[in-house]
Amino acid sequence: MGVGLGTLDTAIANTALPAIAADLRAPPAASIWVINAYQLAVVATLLPFAALGDLVGPRRVFMGGLAFFTVASLACALAHTLPQLALARGLQGIGAGAIMSVNIALIRLLYPASRLGRGVGMNALVVGVFFAVGPTVASLVLTVADWPWLFAINVPLGLLALGFGWRTLPHSARRGHGLDPLTAVLSALTFASLILALGAAAQREPWAWVLSPALVCGVAGTLLLRRQAGHPAPMLPVDLLARPLFALSTLTAMASFAAQGLAFVSLPFYFEEVLHRDPVDTGFLMTAWPVVVAAAAPLAGRLSDRYPPGLLGGIGLSLLSLGLASMALLPDQPSAFDIVWRLCLCGAGFGFFQSPNLRALMSSAPPERASGASGMIALARLTGQTLGAAGVALCFSLAGAHGAITALALGAVCAAIGATASTARLWAR
Repeated sequence: MGVGLGTLDTAIANTALPAIAADLRAPPAASIWVINAYQLAVVATLLPFAALGDLVGPRRVFMGGLAFFTVASLACALAHTLPQLALARGLQGIGAGAIMSVNIALIRLLYPASRLGRGVGMNALVVGVFFAVGPTVASLVLTVADWPWLFAINVPLGLLALGFGWRTLPHSARRGHGLDPLTAVLSALTFASLILALGAAAQREPWAWVLSPALVCGVAGTLLLRRQAGHPAPMLPVDLLARPLFALSTLTAMASFAAQGLAFVSLPFYFEEVLHRDPVDTGFLMTAWPVVVAAAAPLAGRLSDRYPPGLLGGIGLSLLSLGLASMALLPDQPSAFDIVWRLCLCGAGFGFFQSPNLRALMSSAPPERASGASGMIALARLTGQTLGAAGVALCFSLAGAHGAITALALGAVCAAIGATASTARLWAR
């Protein structure tokens, strides 16, 4: 439920951003920091929290992150200015980073190896359901209350999740290695500056705005690799990336989430500005994708316990590529059915890939590195989504009114790359 709260909060914040900007009298460009502060905090803290999970156990990190996320949600609800809200959202991102970093590691503790696919399938179902209901929840709340209540509802839900997790989440043994604070700082600098550089490049900002964070990323990343050289459990798990199956699964995840990011950011613009649908229609149409993901994920998880994840992921991402390509080739005046069946194809493909890929990532890492692998999974997902969002901005900048269609076509290419990487795992060892 904890990871579902993070997903729900992301979907709600994205949907409610125009209302928040209007109420706080903030220009659209500045209001984006309500989203950016959260994403930067999550990306910066994922690997340090994953390393901490390997040290003290994923349960402690998960419960601490959930408590912090709940308190930060209350701070968001009490914010009266944009800087206050952005700061509170950054604190929320720290809590979400802790939750996401060890979520899959906890699933590995909860389920035996023979049923790991079923476990990650159920996790994907929870994430899909929360993501699907997020826009609807935001719309319903905003019809009867002000935007602070969107964050206030996280408080009772967070308390409920804490009570449930306290009784049910498993304990695990502490590890012998320590946590190096300098390595954690270098990791945070590396990935936060990478996200800033990508965003600035996509927005075609002045070169100084792009090169400065890129330089910080390069220097911090080099120092990070030198600092953790020889460590038995490095914070940036480059030793796991030396395993072909883990590396290909990570590449598959990044490509697929880049495709999803390209689609989810561009589709609202496509529906409203190209197809001239109203926002209510857009919300209902967009729901088709995550609903089908939620339905397909448990089935794919069970199948991944019997069939090679590389095969299942290749099939799923091929379907996603076909779905996105068909969306880019929609007729000028499509019916709702024309749109929905294509979105359902995308959702089925994405849902069919996700659970087998998670299983492949976790089973290709040794059990004592479960938290590190879990953090790498979350980092690959967020990096892919960020690349997708940056790609949409670049497509709009270069293609103008045809930017949304270009982004959907690019998403189809990314999904095809993911399908190729997934299929290559059939020969990896």
